Amino acid sequence: MASKVIPWYKKKHVSQVKTDYAYQHTRHVVQQHAERKSSSKFASQVQAQATEAMAEPAYTIPAFRQRTAEETEEYQRVTTNVGKGLAVIQEELHRMRIATKAQVESIAIKNEVRDLMAKKVAVLDDIPKMPDFLVALRPHTVWEKTPVKLFCTVEGHPRPIVKWYKGGVPIDPPNTPGKYKIESKYGVHSLIISRCVVSDTAEYSAVATNQHGTATSKAKVTVKRPSGVAESCQLDLVPHLTEIHPSKLEVTLLDKFRVSFGVEGSSIKLLCTMVVVPDLPNVPPLAQWYRDDKLLKPSKLAEMSVGGGAASLTLPHLAKDDEGLYTLRIFTKDGTTEHSAYLFVSDAAPSAAGAPGAPMSVKAYDINSDYVLVAWKPPNTVNEAAITGYFVDRRESGADTWVQCNDAPVKVCKYPVHGLSMGHSYHFRVRAVNSAGISRPSRASDKVMAIDAAENERLQVIKIEGKYDIVIKDDELEGTPSAPGQVVATRNTKSSVFVQWEPPKHLKSLMGYYIDGRAVGSKEWFPCNHKPFRHNRFVVHGLIPGESYVFRVQAVNLFGLSDESQESSPIAVEPALGKGVDYATPSAPYGITILSSDGSSMTVAWKSPKHCGGSKINAYYIDKCDADTLVWKEVNVSAITERICTVDNLTEGTFYEFRIQAGNMAGVGLKSAPSEPMKCEAWTMEEPGPAYDLSFSEVRGDSLVILWKAPVYTGASAVTGYLVDMAKKSSSEFVTLNQEAVSHRYLQVTGLKEGESYVFRVRAVNANGVGKPSQLSEPVCAKALPGTKEIVAGVDEETGDIFLSLEACEISETSKFVWSKNYKPIGDCPRVAMTTKGRTSRLTFTNPDKEDLGRYSVVVTDTEGVSASHTLTEDALNTMLELSYAIRHPVVPLKHGLNYEVLEKGHVRFWLQAVKLSPSVSYRFIANDKEVTSGEGQKISHDVASGVIQMTVEHFTRANEGTYTVQINDGKAKTQSSLVLVGDVFKAALKEAEFQRKEHIRKQGPHFSEYLYFTVTEDCTVMLACKVANVKKETAFHWYKEDDEIVPEAPPNVMSGACALPLPMFSRKDQGVYKAVLSDDRGKDTSVFDISGQVFDDIINGIARIAGASASDLVMQCTPEGIRLQCYMSYYTEELKTVWKHKESKIASSEKMRIGGTAEMAWMQICDPSDKEKGHYSIEISDGVTTHTRTFDLSGQAYTDAYEEYLRLKAAAFAEKNRGRVVGGLPDVVTIMEEKSLSLTCTVWGEPTPEVTWFKNEQEVSSTEHTKVMFDGGKFASLVINKVTPEDSGKYSINVRNKYGGEFVEITVSVYKHGEKIPEPKLGQPRAAVPASTPVPPKSPAPPSKTPTPTPSKPQTPLQSMRSPTPASTPVPKSPTPTPKSPTPTPKSPTPSRSVKSPTPPRFMKSPTPPRK
Repeated sequence: MASKVIPWYKKKHVSQVKTDYAYQHTRHVVQQHAERKSSSKFASQVQAQATEAMAEPAYTIPAFRQRTAEETEEYQRVTTNVGKGLAVIQEELHRMRIATKAQVESIAIKNEVRDLMAKKVAVLDDIPKMPDFLVALRPHTVWEKTPVKLFCTVEGHPRPIVKWYKGGVPIDPPNTPGKYKIESKYGVHSLIISRCVVSDTAEYSAVATNQHGTATSKAKVTVKRPSGVAESCQLDLVPHLTEIHPSKLEVTLLDKFRVSFGVEGSSIKLLCTMVVVPDLPNVPPLAQWYRDDKLLKPSKLAEMSVGGGAASLTLPHLAKDDEGLYTLRIFTKDGTTEHSAYLFVSDAAPSAAGAPGAPMSVKAYDINSDYVLVAWKPPNTVNEAAITGYFVDRRESGADTWVQCNDAPVKVCKYPVHGLSMGHSYHFRVRAVNSAGISRPSRASDKVMAIDAAENERLQVIKIEGKYDIVIKDDELEGTPSAPGQVVATRNTKSSVFVQWEPPKHLKSLMGYYIDGRAVGSKEWFPCNHKPFRHNRFVVHGLIPGESYVFRVQAVNLFGLSDESQESSPIAVEPALGKGVDYATPSAPYGITILSSDGSSMTVAWKSPKHCGGSKINAYYIDKCDADTLVWKEVNVSAITERICTVDNLTEGTFYEFRIQAGNMAGVGLKSAPSEPMKCEAWTMEEPGPAYDLSFSEVRGDSLVILWKAPVYTGASAVTGYLVDMAKKSSSEFVTLNQEAVSHRYLQVTGLKEGESYVFRVRAVNANGVGKPSQLSEPVCAKALPGTKEIVAGVDEETGDIFLSLEACEISETSKFVWSKNYKPIGDCPRVAMTTKGRTSRLTFTNPDKEDLGRYSVVVTDTEGVSASHTLTEDALNTMLELSYAIRHPVVPLKHGLNYEVLEKGHVRFWLQAVKLSPSVSYRFIANDKEVTSGEGQKISHDVASGVIQMTVEHFTRANEGTYTVQINDGKAKTQSSLVLVGDVFKAALKEAEFQRKEHIRKQGPHFSEYLYFTVTEDCTVMLACKVANVKKETAFHWYKEDDEIVPEAPPNVMSGACALPLPMFSRKDQGVYKAVLSDDRGKDTSVFDISGQVFDDIINGIARIAGASASDLVMQCTPEGIRLQCYMSYYTEELKTVWKHKESKIASSEKMRIGGTAEMAWMQICDPSDKEKGHYSIEISDGVTTHTRTFDLSGQAYTDAYEEYLRLKAAAFAEKNRGRVVGGLPDVVTIMEEKSLSLTCTVWGEPTPEVTWFKNEQEVSSTEHTKVMFDGGKFASLVINKVTPEDSGKYSINVRNKYGGEFVEITVSVYKHGEKIPEPKLGQPRAAVPASTPVPPKSPAPPSKTPTPTPSKPQTPLQSMRSPTPASTPVPKSPTPTPKSPTPTPKSPTPSRSVKSPTPPRFMKSPTPPRK
């Protein structure tokens, strides 16, 4: 049968939200799970309806005009395409509607979750908690090609991460597209396997993990293939399983309905979600609904449904008759599981202001053939006027018209209706009347047929306490009951109060009670219930938290309401034990026993309920009953907190029965079964009474611990000990376990047989003997629970706390861990602290010492006896104290202490790095004894993954000088690190910060991405280079040296990103400050490079690296001054670090050993060599890293040949030096007017003094009056012509010579007349110089020269205007002094071989004297 699926967010919520987030989202998930099961059929219905609604009539071609055949065909084709397009649009609209609906539902779910979270009072999620599965995975059996969904609900903090496994192998959806889908919403984790195949049969597991632990849930999925039908299996088939009765199902209630509030005429739905295993659509659980312990049957006033993971009861037309305690009882394989909550139904709006509420519980009694007796219950009147009577209406079954039966209001709640027709069926209803008007009609009674019942007496049947039918005569019903007694209100939950009262002294057929409440300070009373409540204990719900109220009670019978009771004391609405959590009422106590009796009172005890309901039991209520009358009476109005009570005012010799109810913050639970009848008589024996409350702990396969309480009746003397007896179950042969009585009230029993069940009893002993045995214990089986673990003593690795811990093998939602020392409950003790997380409870010692030694035990309530014990010894405690001290004084290990670094923009970052940080780390920065917080100007942050804690100061100034400290607290570990930033260290940091700040500004315009630097090319050219960025075509680039601009041959190209300035032939002259300037309209940047000091040395080393690698072997060159060793290389300058060595001894430059070089080579000259200079010579060129060495062996024949060549060149040089020559004074051309005198005078030199001869036109000139020839002092030669005439024109020459040679110089003389134009000068052709071999007899022979040859120096150059061409008659040697290198590099000289003689200039070479211009 299909049921209507209503989204849960559309259901009416009338109850208060009193649950935490885990409870709420689990409820929603189970509801959604139930709705999905019926969504397939519903979706198909919606789709069919949508398709039908969206269907449109077929499009037809309008006959607007006549068309040709081709036009008609084209039109039909277009129409067909349009029709197809419309169909596609319709399908898309349908899809969008379905998607929109799903989206709306999803948004509603999110809103509901958000609203529920906003209403939470206490957030418990922040408590660290290991993962725990609230709803575990369950097994599934499905057909092949059908989908299956595994889901579970897990809680924990931090939120656990859930991973899915198939047969222990992780499931990876991306590797199997479309096969698996993993979802996680609102705490529910699901795995969807689409189109299952047989190979999907496996054990699947969900593993939840957080930093506190791991939990696993497993389930088996079985995929079956229909026999003979491999491909045609229908998706909606369910595999055929063994027939299962509903009572064999495992049912767990999840989201339970709560206390609810409704109004007459409205509707309400009580819903309870559940997890059913196995979940079979055709076998729903067996569920029954009760109201006030009366079974409800499905009807039009009570609609029931169960299935799809939920059971619900819908009351479509509420009336006050529906008010009461509703119970859902579901049968499971373990018995039943149930849940109860109260439903309040208030009066609807009255038909007239001030009119009373409607009566209720209309029933017919004394049914006869012509009349029936109609009875009802009166409504509560709080602020309305008193009820003056009632009108009774009747209606025949099947008719719509109501007929009023009485003309005048009847004042009692019963009325005999006459005039009925025999065999006809009738319904009745009642209306109340007061001075303001008539109430709304009550709910119609059940159908009643008028029949003859002669055997029925005219009686009233009133049901009291829902159990006994009391028959009362008419004449016995007179008057209303008396007012109830004292009213006591106590705290219950955050929105409810527990109210109890004493019954009236005169009951007079009591129907029940009405409870009214009033806020303190208000005069208006409000009804707490709208239907008479039969008991004298009631929980008032729906109150405002924190508000104070007072309460009163009225009794009700057929004649109306009693007087009001006295008001209770004001009570504030606050939770009794907990806040924001729903609790269930406890189960019934059991094991009622008598402990003492004195003839007028009896002391009874009982055992606590097996299930406390999730909160501590804080109240017990005792009822007593005389075994003869069977009338139950309440013993106590105020709650009893202990499980022992003395009942007074009893009659001696009478047998009494007792029953107990337990109460917690959720209310009062079920009554216990009545005790055995107990006789009230005085105890007079001298032996002690029975011990009581026997319990067991630490049940194992061969041992257990039994505990008990001391007897109430001690006898004639004090109790001195106890004897414990044991017998096997179903055996009466008891064995005393201890021969000597034990003084304490526990005993460890050993030697048990595993799997055997035993019963125990305890007897107290005093000086007068052994007393009565206690009540037999419950049978206990000597078998440990599966997975039982013992107490573990340890030290917390993080806090250093010493603790005892137990992980329970099983636990329930309401379980509590109860710790004891020497089997005495510890309770609130300052020496220990008890914590519980999931299945584990821990007892932590606050300040452990010898006082804490002893035996500790723990019992887990609401379980099958989970318990354990541990004896703490002194040695074990000392060991744990040592470990605790080491853990409690930890430090946070640091990788790097506090340091700083300067970032771009001039920001300064202070930082340190720890080896490990937890997410809960706290820290603070302190600068100059003041804490610094993150804000404007500084930002403080940390990264747990890397362990870095940092503070960034954006504006680092002089005010930031000082001491910086970081203090870190990570759990209990602490550390601090300081940095002193003062003095030079601070100045350096500040300077760097300012530099970075300027750099940031600089880079906004054209700037140097790399400042000036140098490189050395392969030809030893030094390049000053830089790189530029953020430039454009208009950006200008200039080079400067010492502020003087340098214009390179190739203009710099800034768009290439790099610029360079070559410095060829680098030497010391290139030292200085170089500057590159980059500028445009956006700004200017400058790079300065100072070539001096270390920079200069680095450049020289760079040149030496290339030059040394290119250096040739040493070669020998002879000169007139001596023997020269030369090393050719790519470039040489005297700044290179070169060392000449002779026989491994360093050579210093001197007159004997002269060191020098040219741009192409380095040389070392041995002046006037001798045998001492023979040997091995080397040159070492160092670049600061590598030393390049070249060698030459100047010994043997090499030295002999070199020496001979040296002597030859020396003689030639001596001759060249001492030959005759014209030093200066003669012009090349002379132009003179006639009649003038001409004097040609020059200076001559030679050793010995040369001879001087003058010539005219190659004819020797003799001295005459007209022409005078003079030679003064062997130095000055002159030719004087007096009064020149044109005949004196011609070529004159002078020949100066001695034995070493001479020189011939020509002069052209032109004579012109007065008044003539000065003639153009015509130079004479130079004549060849006369060789030294010209037969000029020397005055004396030249002796061999043994004296040192003077160092040749650069010839003195006479004035160029007076220098004559130098004849090349005599060889002129090169000067050994190198001339300055020209700017243009000269080609490298070829390296001569060692056999080559000294490069003596050829005899025909011209004099080095430059020609005159």
